[in-house]
Amino acid sequence: MIHFPKVLAASALLLLASCTSSDADGERASTADLLRLPGESHLANIRQLTFGGQNAEAYWSYDDSELIFQSTRDELECDQIFRIDVESGETSRVSPGGWTTCAFFLPQSERVIWASTHGASHACPPKPDRSRGYVWPLHADADIWISDRNGDNAAQLTNTPGYDAEATVSRDGTIVFTSIRSGDLELWTMQPDGSDLRQITGGLGYDGGAFFSNDGSKIVWRRTRFDSAEEKEEYRALLAQGLVRPSKMEIWVSDADGSNARALTDNGKANFGPFFTPDDKSVVFASNIGSESGRIFDIWMVSLDGGEPERITHNDESFDGFPMFSWDGSKLAFASNRNGSEHGETNVFVADWIP
Repeated sequence: MIHFPKVLAASALLLLASCTSSDADGERASTADLLRLPGESHLANIRQLTFGGQNAEAYWSYDDSELIFQSTRDELECDQIFRIDVESGETSRVSPGGWTTCAFFLPQSERVIWASTHGASHACPPKPDRSRGYVWPLHADADIWISDRNGDNAAQLTNTPGYDAEATVSRDGTIVFTSIRSGDLELWTMQPDGSDLRQITGGLGYDGGAFFSNDGSKIVWRRTRFDSAEEKEEYRALLAQGLVRPSKMEIWVSDADGSNARALTDNGKANFGPFFTPDDKSVVFASNIGSESGRIFDIWMVSLDGGEPERITHNDESFDGFPMFSWDGSKLAFASNRNGSEHGETNVFVADWIP
């Protein structure tokens, strides 16, 4: 749940403009109509909640009144955690500094979790060396923290050397997260007090960005795909430098304890940000499946029974990703480059979900 590359072309704005319509009285269409692109039949009444900067990975509170998300905005040099009221748009900062990612609400609680490097330093860590292409940093000082919703009374849940991040929470309060503590990037589970640690994935490769099903019986996540021995060696070499290349990842599903794991996608592309549909029968995720350049991402949906993915968003010129359904199943939050005021701007949107 680290930011993926985002692009915004002028033609995307032209697409948005082409959605404008007039009735007999010459009235303009609603903003929600403008934000929905042709072919997006599962989405209605799209609302833009943030305006400016890089805003992504917005996840619902269990009462569906708020989203918690990461943002680089204004004078910030790296992502910080914010909360936003879905109705009023009132926004408040949660995290105190450092580099942050992947915040989530705890059920039946006024507490939240997020990953941060601020335990080591409130300064933003150096950006990764891109001489080896597009890579994600695995900040060795990243740990998982728990706090009140406003950031007060923060406590550190993980303290092993190396990367601990990408934590989400099930309805019963179990936390799933990604850790390098075993020597590779694997999924682990724990309780909200940091107890009952269990490793639930194995095998070489990046296992990350996991979410529980609504009934808590399954998890879905992204896993590195290797097509050659050379790719495995490159993965090991990058991992030794605290880096990972996310260009080939598939969506996997398993029981909540990691058993009965199987792939839901097998396309050799960059698939990430999966989340279960309200009925737990399918998964929505972000992917560059249909992009020849590999730079255009849309939201797709695939059944747990298999079959071809269905395209949900149709943002042909930029980025849509990080989908999450509200807990009542009526809305979908996602991040998008659509309607940006500047090139590459990413904002948080909420839409009514049409099954």
